[in-house]
Amino acid sequence: MADIHIHRDHQLGLAKARTVALQWAEQAESEFDMECTILEGETSDTVEFSRSGVKGELIVAANHFTLDAKLGFLLGAFSKRIEREIETNLDALLLKNAAAAPKAAAKKVAAEPTTKPTTKPTTKPAAKKATGRKA
Repeated sequence: MADIHIHRDHQLGLAKARTVALQWAEQAESEFDMECTILEGETSDTVEFSRSGVKGELIVAANHFTLDAKLGFLLGAFSKRIEREIETNLDALLLKNAAAAPKAAAKKVAAEPTTKPTTKPTTKPAAKKATGRKA
């Protein structure tokens, strides 16, 4: 059996990292016939993925992604190629979403009012997140 370990630091924040993880899971399902399940947590998510000969997880945090996978005997012979393909796909998604982040931040700054509101805003409790969503 061969193991794959990939770690990527980023500065997307958890919300944007979740978007990247969902895109990655959808891509893995469509291109590689993986079965992916996303488990959402408060500070990080886990994308569990599997198919015949492959089982692993992608940890999604506010500042990094960590992917660990175990390849079966037959796919183990292609472990370096599989690892490069995963790295290429994940890096492309990170690059695409990192490029979009500064544009969104610039729009947010431009949309902020120049004067402070006169009334105190009310706060609502955060919505509960599902904890076992299928990608």
